[in-house]
Amino acid sequence: MTIVSVVYQSSRGHTRALADAVARGAASVAGTEVRLVEIRGEQVLNGRWNHEETMAQLAQSDAIVFGCPTYMGSVSAIYKAFLEKAFDPWLQQQWKDKIAAGFTNSASQSGDKLSSLIQLSIFAAQMGMIWVGVGDPPGNNWSGGTANDVNRLGTWLGAMGQSNGDQGPELAPSQGDRITAERLGARVAGITQRWMGAGAYKTERLKAR
Repeated sequence: MTIVSVVYQSSRGHTRALADAVARGAASVAGTEVRLVEIRGEQVLNGRWNHEETMAQLAQSDAIVFGCPTYMGSVSAIYKAFLEKAFDPWLQQQWKDKIAAGFTNSASQSGDKLSSLIQLSIFAAQMGMIWVGVGDPPGNNWSGGTANDVNRLGTWLGAMGQSNGDQGPELAPSQGDRITAERLGARVAGITQRWMGAGAYKTERLKAR
C-alpha cells in the first residue's frame, strides 16, 4: 500500500470540500491508503506549528497533497505556520523524494490563487519533493463552457476552486472544481505507485549542514 496524505486548512468548509475530492480521487486508485490531515487554528501557538503527531504522520506518507484557502493573494496564515514548522523534517530530509501536489480556493474567480500554488510548489521544491500538477486541459474557455467543466479555471500547477462568498460548502466550489480536484488526487496516487514501484531507486537522505 502507498500512503497519500491530504493536509489542508479550511475556515468555512470550501477548501475542505476540495480536500475531500482529492482524497476521494486518490482512494479510487487500488492499493492506496488515504489520510486526511486537518490543520486547525487552535493548534497554532505563537505563530508556530506545534503538532508533532501530524509531522510524524506525514513522515510516513509516500505523497503529500497540500491545500489551503487563498487570502489576500497568499496562503492562509494558519497554513503558513504549518509550512514553517516543516523546517524540522527539512533538517532531516524526511520528505525528500516524496510526491507532492497542491490545491487552493478563494471567493474571486482569480483571487491570485496562482500565487498560493507557487508558494506551495516552491515549498515542496525546498523540501526536495517531486511536484505533480493538474493534467487536464481547460474546459470553460469557450462560449459553451460552464462552471461544471473540468479545470474550468484553467490551472495546471495545482487544482483551484472558486466559492461565492454568500454560499456555503454544500453549493461551492462548483462541481467542475471538485471533479478537477478528484482527478488530481487520482493522478497523484497513480504517479506515486509508479514512482514507488519503479525499482530499487533510493536517495540518501543527508542532513542539512
